[in-house]
Amino acid sequence: MSNVPADLVYTPEHEYVRRTKDPAVVEIGITDYAQGELGDIVFVDLPKAGGKFSRMAVFGTIEAVKAVSELFCPVSGEVTDANPALAADPGLINRDAYGAGWMVRLKLSDPAELAALLDAKAYAAKIGG
Repeated sequence: MSNVPADLVYTPEHEYVRRTKDPAVVEIGITDYAQGELGDIVFVDLPKAGGKFSRMAVFGTIEAVKAVSELFCPVSGEVTDANPALAADPGLINRDAYGAGWMVRLKLSDPAELAALLDAKAYAAKIGG
């Protein structure tokens, strides 16, 4: 069974959003379920700081041994930071999707968009958990 932390919110496309100490900034990554479905992740293409994305726009790609998938921005905002560790070790996503495997930090354009995302219970139900 996949790990679905209760303190995060989720998209139906398997991205998660974690609030940070700064209420205007969130961390985004892919869920434990998603990394498990992808298999061994070998490359991640992420935006640079300053990139602006609308809700559900493609913000990057993730490549596993068998497939390349697009990454969707769960909320609109501006990238403040991309995880530099993933360039050297994209497998961090497989080993620690909710920790060291985060992808980008985003300054929210509209914090109200967070309310449209799935809570842990709804996401777990979606993935059959």
